[in-house]
This record gives sequence, structure tokens and C-alpha cells, in this order.
Amino acid sequence: MTGRQRDAALIRRFRRVRLVVAGDLLADEFIFGQLDRVSREAPVLILKYDSTQIVPGGAGNAANNAAALGADVSIVGVVGRDQAGTRLLDALPRRLRTDGVLRAPGYVTPVKTRILAGGVHSAKQQVVRIDRAGGRITPSMSRAIEAALVRALKRATAVIVSDYGSGLITPELWKRAFAAARLRKPPVVLVDSRYALAAFSGMTACTPNEPEVEALVGARIGDDPARLEQAGRRLLRELNCGAVLITRGSRGMALFEPGRATDHIPIVGSDEVADVTGAGDTVIATFALALGAGATFGEAARLANHAGGLVVMKRGTATVTAAELTAAVQRNGRRRR
Repeated sequence: MTGRQRDAALIRRFRRVRLVVAGDLLADEFIFGQLDRVSREAPVLILKYDSTQIVPGGAGNAANNAAALGADVSIVGVVGRDQAGTRLLDALPRRLRTDGVLRAPGYVTPVKTRILAGGVHSAKQQVVRIDRAGGRITPSMSRAIEAALVRALKRATAVIVSDYGSGLITPELWKRAFAAARLRKPPVVLVDSRYALAAFSGMTACTPNEPEVEALVGARIGDDPARLEQAGRRLLRELNCGAVLITRGSRGMALFEPGRATDHIPIVGSDEVADVTGAGDTVIATFALALGAGATFGEAARLANHAGGLVVMKRGTATVTAAELTAAVQRNGRRRR
């Protein structure tokens, strides 16, 4: 079987993967406007309103990407009984399992509002982002989410823990839920945690970006390959996981595995990026599905790299379909590992 045939077979197997995405659900709001003029009141642009779009962000984006790739996806998280929460749930694909999503009274659904401006015949560019923080996670909410996570884990082939720092899926809650599920065959577990990655245990792999790695190790990497090597090997030891995949933007990815040479994976496609919003969620979703489908870490990383290369060419919080990923792999090929 050639490399391209193997990749195509793995992508077809995504449909067999039962993925649980547990974590922070955010509403990504995009407000589009046409550039009208500069205000006389202040040196700011005046936009003529065009439209508003709400798409799932955070854990919702990872789940949305996995569903677009064909997987059977369950979400565990919390939203408020507010307009943002309603619109967020309405934006999720119908085939997603949302019985693990708690609609909590009094909780405020976090929203990231991006305002994009442009002319009639030009691409719209993001000019400002406004973040509205979510509400406080109460003990009763934590108990409900822990119980939902235990139920979801019992049928999972793979799990993504998506921790954006709200305090919902804490390392302690994760450990209790994983132990309580009493799984005969542990699933593939990937952790994406902005502030507490080192505190999670039992993970198969993680996909931090380079700034997150620099914060974890307390040193800048930049263009220094020796520092990148030191940082990746240190994380591999301290996290005691099977692989660390560091995403490096225009520099591609670096895959670290115990006892193997570092695999430096260059970007695919064009480096003329349209929008990086949510690209990390696309990468971790593809990586998790590939591992759940039986891929090696190297195979999974390359599929994730192709998916990331596709999604950054789309505007806003976007997804990649299985057909798009298959076409990209067939078009660009890959080095076997």
C-alpha cells in the first residue's frame, strides 16, 4: 500500500471513531461590515453593517471539525441559558451528540466577537476583537459535568480535553472521571490546555503551539533548533506521554516521540495564510481521529498538518471535510514514517 493509499484508508476510518470532546464551549461571533468612511469624531473607521455569524468556538470548534471529518462526536461542556448559548447550540451540526452539554441557569456563555471590514470587491479583514468572559463554574455544575464525562468515556475511542482556562475540566476533575469510568481499553487521549497542560495525566499526546511551549519551559525558542529540541524533549519527559506535536505556524510542526529522532514537518500548500482562527482545533481534531483510526504518530501528524494547511486558507472559524483532506493528501503526497 502506498503512502497516499494508506492516508485515504485512515481518513475513511474516521467514521468508526467515537470521539468525546470535553471542555470550554465558546461562541465565535463574526460581525461583517463594509468600509464606509473615517469618522469625523475620532480617527476610526465607520462600517456599514452587513451581517452577523455565530459559529462554535473552543471545544465546539474541535467537535465541529471532527464531525466534518466524519467521526461520531459527543460533546461535554456547559453553556448558559442565554441568547449566546442558544445560538451556539443551534450552530452545532445536528449529528453531534449534545446530551453531555449542561445548560446552566445564571451562567454566561463566553463570546469572542470579531469585527471584520472590507470593501465590496475586497476580502474582509479583522479589525478588532471583543471578548466577553464566561460565568463562574459552580460546584453543582462541576458535579454534573463530571458525571456526563464518565458516561461519555464509556463509549469513547478517542478523547480531546479542550481547556481554555474557565475552570470547567480541571486536571482533578479529569482524573476522577477517568478513574470512575473504569475502562477496559483506555481511549486515545489528547489534551489541549492553555494554562495547565503539565497537570493533566494519562494523555496519549498533546498539540501545544510554540508560544504555549515557551511559557511551559520558560525559554524562547524562535529560530533556534537546539532550543526547540530541548523544549520538546523536556515536555515529552515531564508529561510522560507518547508524543508531543508542537505547532509552529509558518515553520510547520515538530513531532517528538521517545527513542525517535525529531520529525520536522514543513507546512503544506501556500504560506499566504487567510485566517488562523481556530486552526489549532482543526489540528488536534484531525490528530485525534487519525490516532483513533490506527495511525502512527507520524501518520497522524501529517494528516493534521494537511488539515491545518487547508483551514488557514478559509476565513473565520472554519472546518475541513474528509473529502477535502483526502484530495489534499492525494495532491501533495507525504513522506512515509
